[in-house]
Amino acid sequence: MESGAGCYGQTRIESVGLARAPAPPLQSPLWSRRLTEWCLVTLIVLGLGFAFEREIRSLQGQSEKVFVLSTVASLRTALMLNRLALQVRPDDRSLMEKNPFRMLQQLPPSFAGEMPMGDVHRVAPGSWIFDPDCVCVGYRLLYPEWLEPAQELGAIWFRIGKSEGAPSLPPLGDYRWFGTNLK
Repeated sequence: MESGAGCYGQTRIESVGLARAPAPPLQSPLWSRRLTEWCLVTLIVLGLGFAFEREIRSLQGQSEKVFVLSTVASLRTALMLNRLALQVRPDDRSLMEKNPFRMLQQLPPSFAGEMPMGDVHRVAPGSWIFDPDCVCVGYRLLYPEWLEPAQELGAIWFRIGKSEGAPSLPPLGDYRWFGTNLK
């Protein structure tokens, strides 16, 4: 075995033809490279899970918005058809209904009935109500976090009125849902 000009104090063994392998880095018995890899994988999976959950909530909120706008459009149509029927049969007492839900061929399963605005907390989220005193239609949101300004009980309201002689159902407040104004 000869010691010669090796690199950085390494010893060369020329007579046997073998070089001594460098010593492996010191490893902690509690922390290893494998444990580091598993921690990184776990953090990535958790991050993806949180992002996925946020996207799912957003998608659920958007589908609720479509449901609400569809129901409001159905109520507007029922109000318009009722107005036209009143023009044809002005003496028909059955057409004097104030509640637009009763003008529909079939009540929606989410219609909770008639009650004042102040009692909206008594209905389950995802329910429609009609306030006969205000002549307003209300909906208690399932996902109120997407509505601006935030409502105390997570409900939106539409007042039955007339616009240019035709029945209308405008929002009672200046609601913004997913960044767009409700009309």
